[in-house]
Amino acid sequence: MNAHRALLTILALSTTASAATYYTVQPGDSLATVAQKANMEPATVLKLNGLQNPTLQVGQKLNLTPSGFARIEAAQQATTQTVVNAPKTSSTPTRTTPTAKNSTPTVTTTGTRAFIQSAASRFLGIRYVLGGTGGRGIDCSGYTMNVFRTLGINLPRTAAAQWRSGVAVSSRNLRAGDLVFFNTTGRTASHVGIYLGNGMMAGANSYYGKTMIEPLFSNPYWASRYNGARRVM
Repeated sequence: MNAHRALLTILALSTTASAATYYTVQPGDSLATVAQKANMEPATVLKLNGLQNPTLQVGQKLNLTPSGFARIEAAQQATTQTVVNAPKTSSTPTRTTPTAKNSTPTVTTTGTRAFIQSAASRFLGIRYVLGGTGGRGIDCSGYTMNVFRTLGINLPRTAAAQWRSGVAVSSRNLRAGDLVFFNTTGRTASHVGIYLGNGMMAGANSYYGKTMIEPLFSNPYWASRYNGARRVM
């Protein structure tokens, strides 16, 4: 009887884990919102699913295994039995079991930052030209549009239109890849850049005449004109 109850417990936990492991993309979902639901960084979702393009398709099934793995491994430790569909490496008795909370952020925060910085660096040093979107020159929204296009995300052409994209993010919760907006001409969101982490942002700077990386809040000019941020991935 006890063995039968133990088996039912294993099956229940593994079923719950399987349900939590996979997510079907719904209308309105983005990489950022799915990652937030799974308590992951976007780079983790990309890595787990072998994705190079962060654009998601409705109906697409995403593997969100870290939380599922944690539940399955907990069932294994409680019953000392092998659970169907558990990762092979988790069946080793002497292995320390990671928790979902600790197994993802320490790796993926750095991964996300590097992912964004790599894309942003491809368009650094280009001459600033108002209205420019390409090789002969580029402006602030042209810069962000080109960077995110390499990530598979199509942004609107202007800073004002980009201000209406994604979801709002407070300055306390900024992370690499967030769009940051400023009032530089007397109207909201007249300038846009990309937050890179560690208080730095990348963008097209008309004063210096080029695309560059510079401080955000430690620069009084930008800090005093900051409007807010939007998360689009």
